[in-house]
Amino acid sequence: MNLTRRELLEVGVAASAMLAVSPGKLAKAAASAGDDLYRFDSLGALTLLHFTDCHAQLKPLYFREPSVNIGVGEAMGRPPHITGLPYLAHFGISPGTSDAYAYSVQDYVRLAHDFGPVGGFAHMASLVKRVRAERGEKNVLLLDGGDTWQGSYTSLKSKGDDMIQVCNLLGVDAMTPHWEFTYGADQVQENIKKLSFPFLAHNVRDTEWEEPVFEPYKLFERAGTKVAVIGQAFPYSPIANPRRLFPNWSMGIQEKSVQLQVNAVREKGAQVVVLLSHNGMDVDLKLASRVTGIDVILGGHTHDAIPKPSVVKNAGGKTLVCNSGSNGKFLSRMDLDVRGGKLRNWRYRLIPVLSRFLPADGEMGDLIDKIRAPHRQALERVVGQNESLLYRRGSFNGTFDDLICRSLIKEMDAEVALSPGFRWGGTLLPGQPVTMEAIYTQTAITYPNVYRRKISGEQLKNILEDVADNLFNLDPYRQQGGDMVRVGGLRYAIRPSAAMGARILDLEVAGKALDPKRLYIVAGWASMNEVEGPPIWEIVARHVASEKVVRMRGDQAVKRVL
Repeated sequence: MNLTRRELLEVGVAASAMLAVSPGKLAKAAASAGDDLYRFDSLGALTLLHFTDCHAQLKPLYFREPSVNIGVGEAMGRPPHITGLPYLAHFGISPGTSDAYAYSVQDYVRLAHDFGPVGGFAHMASLVKRVRAERGEKNVLLLDGGDTWQGSYTSLKSKGDDMIQVCNLLGVDAMTPHWEFTYGADQVQENIKKLSFPFLAHNVRDTEWEEPVFEPYKLFERAGTKVAVIGQAFPYSPIANPRRLFPNWSMGIQEKSVQLQVNAVREKGAQVVVLLSHNGMDVDLKLASRVTGIDVILGGHTHDAIPKPSVVKNAGGKTLVCNSGSNGKFLSRMDLDVRGGKLRNWRYRLIPVLSRFLPADGEMGDLIDKIRAPHRQALERVVGQNESLLYRRGSFNGTFDDLICRSLIKEMDAEVALSPGFRWGGTLLPGQPVTMEAIYTQTAITYPNVYRRKISGEQLKNILEDVADNLFNLDPYRQQGGDMVRVGGLRYAIRPSAAMGARILDLEVAGKALDPKRLYIVAGWASMNEVEGPPIWEIVARHVASEKVVRMRGDQAVKRVL
C-alpha cells in the first residue's frame, strides 16, 4: 500500500527525516512502517503502555537483536529462544520489512540503512502523546520496567538524575528497578525523592528489620477501572551486582509474596492486576504458571523483543506475559476490554520506535539537549574508525565485547581477558566512527575498574562453568539473565544441556590446551570486589586510538556448541 502525503504527515514523518533518506528508501520505509507500526485498532477503554531496559539511552541509536539465543529444557525453541528466519516465521513477519528489522537480526545491516536508528526519548515522547491523545489521558497507564538510570555517560555523571528528569516529563506512572541499585542504597533513596511517580518493589526487604524497603504496589483508577500495579525488582541484584552497594537489602523471586500481593489488591477491589516485572522472560513464564490472579506481566531484564504475549495457563485462569525489548527501541501497547469488573479481551502491539518515522517531541528534545550540552564535547570525541558491525547481544559473544577483550589483553599485557555478559549497549554499523559515547554505552557502570591477576586454568574453567549454569540451568528460577561471559585469548566448546560442571569442554589458550595447574595472567573488569585499576572505557579508548581502525572478525572464542 502506498501512503499519500497527507497520510505520511499523519504518521509523523518529519520533513527533516525525509531529507535524510533517499526517495526510494523513504517510500519503501513509509509504506511499511507508517501504516503498520503507528496505527492501532483500539479495543475497550483501558490502555497499558510499557517500556523497559532503556539503559539511559536518550538519543536514537542502532541496536541489533541477537543471532543466538539458546534455551534449554522446555524453553528450547520457544520465545524468546528463537532468532533469525525461524523467529520471523514463528511470528508471521515478512523478511525485509520494518518489523523484520525491528524484531530480528535478519539482514540487519541493509535494513539498518533503510530504516535508520531506533529509540530516543524525544521520539518515544511523541508516540506516548499520540496514544494519550487518542485514548484520553485518564485511560492510559505508562509503566517503566527498570534499568532506566544506568547505561550512558550522562546517567553515570548525574547518578541517574538525567533519566529522572526525562521520565518525569514523559509522565511515567510507576517503575520497578534493577541497575538503579548500583548507585548505592543512599543514592537510590535520594533519587526516589525526585520522582513524580512510585518506585515499586514488593520483593526488597531490609535485612535488619525484615521490613519492606519500597512500596509493594499502587492502585490506579483508569477508564473507570481499578488497576493494581505490583512491582517485582530484579531478584538477584546481590549476586549479579556488588553486594557492597546495598548491603542491607535482601531480594528474591518470592513467589509466595507475589501471590499475597495479588490477593491483597484483589481484596481492595482491583479489577485488573499487572505485575511490573524485572525477572527476565523465562522466570516470568514459570511464575505465571504458578501464581493466580495476575492478568498481565509486563516484563524486562532479558531484553527480549517479543511481538505477541505468551498466554500462560494456571490454576486460576490465564496470564499474559509480555517483554518489551530494550534501549528505548520499543513501546508496548495493550488495550484491555474490562466489563463487569473482569478482563474480557485484549489487543497488543510491541511498537518499534523508528526515529525517522516519528517526529521528535519539542519539549522532550529541549530537555535532552540541555542535559547533554555540558558533556557534548566529551561524548562526541572520535577515538577511531570502525569497519565492522560492532554489537553486544548474543548467548556467547558480541563483537563489541570482543573489542573490549582485545583491548584488555593488549593494554594490560594479559594472556586471557574476561568481560561480563551484559546485554545492554548499542550497535555500531560499519563506517560509523568510534566515539567516546559509543564506548560508554558498553561500559558506563559504577564499578568499571579493570584488574590484572593470576588465575589457574582450573579456576578459569570453573568461572565459565558457573556462568553457564546461570545461563542454562533447567530451572528458570535459578537463571539470573545476562549472556555468557565474554573471553579473549581463550577458546572452548560448550554443551548447554549438560549437567553443572560438564558444559565447558576443550579449552585452549594461545592454541594450546588449558593447563589446570598453570597460572595465567588474566585481565577483566566489573569485579564484584573493589579494585583500583583504571576504568574500562579508558582502556578501550586507548586501544582503539592506537589501532586507528577497528576490524573485528566475529566470534573466535566458541569453537562449537554441542
